[in-house]
Formats: sequence, C-alpha cells, structure tokens
Amino acid sequence: MLWFQGNSMQFANYSFKLFLRNLSASRTVLPVLTLFTKDPCPLCDEAKEVLEPYKNRFILQEVDITLPENSAWYERYKFDIPVFHLNGQFLMMHRVNISKLEKQLQKLEQQGTGS
Repeated sequence: MLWFQGNSMQFANYSFKLFLRNLSASRTVLPVLTLFTKDPCPLCDEAKEVLEPYKNRFILQEVDITLPENSAWYERYKFDIPVFHLNGQFLMMHRVNISKLEKQLQKLEQQGTGS
C-alpha cells in the first residue's frame, strides 16, 4: 500500500508540474500581426486565407485605413494594401511572404522561450 501511495504522490507531483508548465506557456504573449486593409480588398482576403494555417502563432489585428482616425495610414499605404506589420515593425506588403513571416515568427518565438 505504501508503494502505491508513493507512486500516487509522484504522479500528482508530475501532474502539478505539467499543469504549471502549461499555465506558463499559455501566458506567452503572441506577437501581433497588423493587417492594413480597406473594404473591399480582394488581395487582403486572399492574404487572410494564406495566413489561416499560422493563426495560432500570432494575433491578427486589422486596421481599416479608410477610417478617419487612420488617415495617416491611408496616406502611407493607400496604393499598397495589404500591408503587414509584425509587433509594430513593417514586415511585407501586397502578398504574404510565408518564408519571411516564418523566419520572423521563429525569431520571436525563440526570444520568448529564452533560447
């Protein structure tokens, strides 16, 4: 009976450690991928479809450049949408460059894990 109780305690200890690791992993802040867009924007719709498999690796924030509060972005990007920024830094425009996105996401993920 003592052996069983010891293993139960080890299992409970392991489960608790696993729980804590998952809890800390869930607190990992995802990078923000900002999509500068307008309606209609067929290239933006296409870009969002291309990004679908990666959606669990970033938070997608859409900025409608035609809104009055976004007039500075409109002046900057009116002929270039879709435009993407990753964590506030320009990343790409016109079409999704998967290799560039993957490289930058990996870089941020490594920084986040302390590697």
